[in-house]
Amino acid sequence: MDLTRHIRDVSDFPIPGILFRDITPLLANPEAFRHVIDTFAIHCQEKSIDAIVGIESRGFIFGTPLAYKLGIPFVPVRKAGKLPAARMSVEYALEYGTSRLDIHADALSPGQKVVIVDDLLATGGTAAATAKLVELIGGSVQEFLFLIELGFLDGRQKLQGYAMTALITY
Repeated sequence: MDLTRHIRDVSDFPIPGILFRDITPLLANPEAFRHVIDTFAIHCQEKSIDAIVGIESRGFIFGTPLAYKLGIPFVPVRKAGKLPAARMSVEYALEYGTSRLDIHADALSPGQKVVIVDDLLATGGTAAATAKLVELIGGSVQEFLFLIELGFLDGRQKLQGYAMTALITY
């Protein structure tokens, strides 16, 4: 299936000069959305995954139905201050400044194999920080799954040493 037919290009969003890849048309098409989840599930079934880790917020859109389909737990990685129980945190660099991600400290058992899911790989900072969080609480990252990779931003470089799949590359 040509998933690019379901991605809308929006010029000058969120600021002038940026071409935004809008996934909402894909989400509105049950066949295309099902294709993404089914394709991701095949990757996970080949690896005997114990849990799906989704990056806030669009990683939740793909990660939760994937975890449901596989019959395994979904673990959210959230922006700072959104998780209520004991958590592990990682700060990471953004283009201008820093940000923080959190995971519940008891979200994974030592040695659990996980796949990290998000909608988009851009510079790789958020994904790399998520891998660090998973590893800090004892999890083992088996693969990253992305709907879209913006190849010209070289985010793949920050994920060296990890398996990675993107269904669409621009």
